[in-house]
Amino acid sequence: MSDVYLEVDNVSVSFQTAGRVIEAVRDANFTVRRGEFIALLGPSGCGKTTLLHAIGGLTSISEGAIRCEGTTVNEPGPERIVVFQEFSLFKWRTARGNVEFGLECKRIPSARRREITETFLRLVGLDEFMDAYPHQLSGGMKQRVALARALAYDSELLLMDEPFASLDAQNRIVMQSLLLRIWDQLHKTVVFVTHDIDEAIFLSDRIIVMSARPGTIKSEFKISAPRPRTLEYLITPEFMEVKRQVFRSVQLGEPHGGALNHESMRTFSLMTRPIGD
Repeated sequence: MSDVYLEVDNVSVSFQTAGRVIEAVRDANFTVRRGEFIALLGPSGCGKTTLLHAIGGLTSISEGAIRCEGTTVNEPGPERIVVFQEFSLFKWRTARGNVEFGLECKRIPSARRREITETFLRLVGLDEFMDAYPHQLSGGMKQRVALARALAYDSELLLMDEPFASLDAQNRIVMQSLLLRIWDQLHKTVVFVTHDIDEAIFLSDRIIVMSARPGTIKSEFKISAPRPRTLEYLITPEFMEVKRQVFRSVQLGEPHGGALNHESMRTFSLMTRPIGD
């Protein structure tokens, strides 16, 4: 049995607006293994969010196919859930009520809903704020609620659309570390959109670099730093070497609009030593 969970097969996405066609994504090809943490990295406007939404079944594709466990994706499904950049919380529901919403949709009994909700709110560190409303929470706390809601729904594939972009630098690092701790426990399959190179390296097993629009897959990097990772990794020479190579790919890669096929795609295995060695 193959461990490939997600297949993006020659996917292109175009939109028609103001009487002209905008090509957002062109011939995107990659696979994701079950339990793998993938970062989609690229400049603003390169189509990475469009591609993520297509994987989630929220955006129609123009060409190609997306398959999840061999089943073609045509619409949203319970095995895939999206965490948006905006918190997207119901203002009239408490943190507990927001997390319970998806469980209500799944018709999970009340007592079990409460048990699951409290488990995940504790997991994201909101033990004391379960009954707080969104206006009583900081930005970081709101994103923790959104993360708890996604995790509680128990989808295998977690699609994260720059979820920490609106947070200040300190909260962003806190949320990155929290996400890694949770991922180490649950081993969900994650596709994480970002334009932040440090974030992509720190979080992921593999980085997929996209070109400027129309977004094509330029290169892939395997991040072999040991897990669990800590913040100390961000100041190691190994991290800086990875960052240098990824930066060169982002800045000096193929010309605008150039697509690489599978055979010519540059794949780097970036081996790092355990911290402290």
